[in-house]
Amino acid sequence: MFLVIISELTLYLCFAILTGSFILSLVPRQFRPDVFVSKRYMIMATIGVALFSFTPVLVLILNLQENLGWQAGLQTVLLTFDIGNAWIFTTIVVMVLFVFIVTFYQPVQTKYSWAGCLLTFILMIGLAWSSHASSLEQAKGVLTHLAHFTAVSIWIGVLFVVSWFSKNYVNWLQFLYWFTPIAIGCVLVTTASGILLMSFFMDLSQYPDSWTVDYGQFLLIKHLLIISLFVYAVVNGIFIRKKLIKAKNFNPIPWVKAESIVALLIFSITAAMGQQAPPSASTPETDGLSFLFEFFYQGQYYPGMEVQLSVNMLSIFLIIIALLFLVMIFYAFFKKASTMITFLLSVLFVCSSYLALIMSIS
Repeated sequence: MFLVIISELTLYLCFAILTGSFILSLVPRQFRPDVFVSKRYMIMATIGVALFSFTPVLVLILNLQENLGWQAGLQTVLLTFDIGNAWIFTTIVVMVLFVFIVTFYQPVQTKYSWAGCLLTFILMIGLAWSSHASSLEQAKGVLTHLAHFTAVSIWIGVLFVVSWFSKNYVNWLQFLYWFTPIAIGCVLVTTASGILLMSFFMDLSQYPDSWTVDYGQFLLIKHLLIISLFVYAVVNGIFIRKKLIKAKNFNPIPWVKAESIVALLIFSITAAMGQQAPPSASTPETDGLSFLFEFFYQGQYYPGMEVQLSVNMLSIFLIIIALLFLVMIFYAFFKKASTMITFLLSVLFVCSSYLALIMSIS
């Protein structure tokens, strides 16, 4: 499972590099910092899409080969399962993109960047085709997952590439003028499509009930990390803009890198969720209680128990502590503290708010 999670995380990272690179090459140089992503990294990301998207296919083959054998298991998965068909489709598009990058791609010519964006989007269709949502809702699931993943890839992809591949921070103010509204739009699409995806797997009114199983625990931690990510987005999109107006020599890259690291944590949690049965297919009675829930929840659990939240002194105290950690992130920015300190504060926010919610269960 650990290898599967790592491969899923790397797959998301490959898409982020491709999406961010092609989009930034579309932007005139006077509206962005100097960014250079070598073809070597883009080729590695392209090959990585085919390689790491094969991992869930391999897991399915391994599950079937004991009864069918390797050859029959491979043929069955690739030719009759949607996840296998989607991987074949992905591999064909990857080969086209590989040849395109090696032979034709020139980042200074926008027509090639548009072609790269189109091919990357087609790869996203293949990923949406193989998703859990597709297996549950078919066309609706594919479209919802596609919208969700596309918005995330644009937002985090540009953020990741500009933070780790920028040679300087010139024109950063001009970069924020166009990227901030795009990021806000991506956040809105991600939120709406994310809620719809959740409705495929669970009754939204019973969201706290999902915390008793591993999938629900990971989902809760992911949502708390997203709140932390939004805080960084506010700092990078609003406060840094005001800072740059007053001080042209201010370096915003460390803050954007911190935001990208939080995004990678969210990708890691998402990858872990992909290896767990959703609440609609998993219950504590069939799969056992989540280790985290069992460790932190000090009350008594009984079969069929409905998780309800009630405020108590301990949970109020923890919520106040969590909010203070969020405020301290802003305070650290104005006091020019290290971004590693703010990252630690965001982790402490997630921990304290998680404990506040778990301690509120009755």
